[in-house]
Amino acid sequence: MTQPFTAQDFDPLDEFDLEDDFIGASNAARPAAPPMSAPFAPVAASQTAENDAPLTLSETPAVHDPVGQLVAQTEAAVIAAPPVSPQVEAGGLPASALAAVEVSIPRIAVHVFAERQDTLSAAERAGQDRRMSRATTQIRVGGISAAVEAYQGEPTPPLIIVECLRDARSLLQEIDQLAQVCDAGTKVVVIGAANDILLYRELMRRGVSEYLVAPVQPLQLIAAIGGLFADPAQPFVGRTIAFVGARGGAGASSVAHNTAYAMSERIGVNTVIVDYDLPFGTAGLDFNQDPLGGVADALSQPDRLDATLLDRMMVRCTDKLSLFAAPATLDGDWDIQPDAFEEVTGRIRSTAPFVVLDLPHLWSGWMRKTLISADEVVIVATPDLASLRNAKNMIDLIKQGRPNDAPPRLVLNQVGVPGRPEIPAKDFGAALGVHPSLTIPFDAKIFGSAANNGQMIVESAAKTKAAEAFQTLAQIVSRRELPAAVSTRGKATEGVAKGGSLFSGLMRKKR
Repeated sequence: MTQPFTAQDFDPLDEFDLEDDFIGASNAARPAAPPMSAPFAPVAASQTAENDAPLTLSETPAVHDPVGQLVAQTEAAVIAAPPVSPQVEAGGLPASALAAVEVSIPRIAVHVFAERQDTLSAAERAGQDRRMSRATTQIRVGGISAAVEAYQGEPTPPLIIVECLRDARSLLQEIDQLAQVCDAGTKVVVIGAANDILLYRELMRRGVSEYLVAPVQPLQLIAAIGGLFADPAQPFVGRTIAFVGARGGAGASSVAHNTAYAMSERIGVNTVIVDYDLPFGTAGLDFNQDPLGGVADALSQPDRLDATLLDRMMVRCTDKLSLFAAPATLDGDWDIQPDAFEEVTGRIRSTAPFVVLDLPHLWSGWMRKTLISADEVVIVATPDLASLRNAKNMIDLIKQGRPNDAPPRLVLNQVGVPGRPEIPAKDFGAALGVHPSLTIPFDAKIFGSAANNGQMIVESAAKTKAAEAFQTLAQIVSRRELPAAVSTRGKATEGVAKGGSLFSGLMRKKR
């Protein structure tokens, strides 16, 4: 643990601590989880440096500094190493780094005091981000001095983000003044101009929670905030991938189920399918399952959900694929509170790395919120004018609600229906401003046979173009490569593969 936040000059450093300096350089260069630090609070002014000649900070480590050389070599190696995905998404971060930004920001107040115009813009965009929807963000013009003046007569929030572009010694003096007016438990993030190891170490020693180097990006701020308030009791939060059809009959459910199956069985990642089409969901049929309640029971009691209850409600289709099936009955009106969908989705995210949301073709408040809050959105459309119009409306709305995220992915399904006029994929994508990530050819025999037998295309027709398309889409949305070894399907559907009838299950439901 670092020392409490102190208002003092630097002590001359005779030796560098290898681990501390390495961590300092890494954190100063990019956002990361901060080290354990004491509360942000002042210390008596008598605690000053014993040496009359305080150490002067420079913007880079001295040439003779072995730690600086090690850090430079490490950063050069990181830059030279080929990334997993060279694609740069919205927000200024590479696609491979987005997984670290999938954080859950609690209901806190965040106050930002910025000097640069681009920092103000980045903070404003971060405050509008879907990940910050529960937090309250206030952005003010001015640096640390403005924060000190503001908190003379008001309590400090849980998090303060301040910017100071002055030299290191002036920055530390202003931080000492800020410490005098901060309440216990307040976390402070500093944005500075110098990428300096010694400055970072001194700020951490004084209780600052994180130090970022300007200019900063919106996702960089969000990642830093999420790291400070991460719940240690929750080891991970799974990514949500929402599939929605541009119009009824586009095949979004079929695409969602086959993609989830390919993710679990071909890529080998644990995946959960959630069928939110309560009256007409097809997930149970597609996997030949007869769930008793599933997602309907979860939505009726979201506050009671825990790991044990979730496990009982889920149906395990294979070793790595679980299903929250819809009841698919008209016995009730399914008048569910909108907040219940968000609560259930959040609880399910803690059970698996990937959660595939099969959304119905309807429009409501919870649908809008689910699409905007999902980590990734896949719009499934057919190459016709109605799908083009609806897909454009969806993409425009989602882009507006997710300014720091990549646009939704577009999948063209049922391409090549005999005798049907179609809009070419190139023209379809140009009209939407989103190039189709995938086109799935129409094959009535393959899809119809798989649906009637309760099987997935990747399983029943592994060598077809449709199967290859679903495996490709699984790699795209999961950002994982397809391993050489291919697992076999579990015992849950072996009866169907050996000749069991899907229709017998339907008959049992009606008795």
